[in-house]
Amino acid sequence: MSQDKVETVTSSSSGTIGRAVSVARGARLVLDSSSRPQPDALTNSEAFLAGVSSCGVTLIEAHARETGIPLEHLEVAIEGTRPAADPARFSGVTMTFAMRGVSQLQAEALVATYRSR
Repeated sequence: MSQDKVETVTSSSSGTIGRAVSVARGARLVLDSSSRPQPDALTNSEAFLAGVSSCGVTLIEAHARETGIPLEHLEVAIEGTRPAADPARFSGVTMTFAMRGVSQLQAEALVATYRSR
């Protein structure tokens, strides 16, 4: 039997064009299309970027705890650039890590751990 972890999300129409409802383990998330003129909810692109940046937060926090690094607080800002000529794709993504409670060397090592995984 496989030891692979399978995660399932179901997305469906919401009744509003450009808005979908996603459900995972009973948790519900409403997402708007990035092309919607006035999005009310997180957009699909914002949710994608949030998934990447929150992964950075949780991975680094867990690694710091496991290795005894005294990380007090972590904030990850992520910015995705999508060219006007092809807005369906990101042409670049920049992440900025701000940490409290660690030295510059420890912070660099924590970010290096995130990048290597």
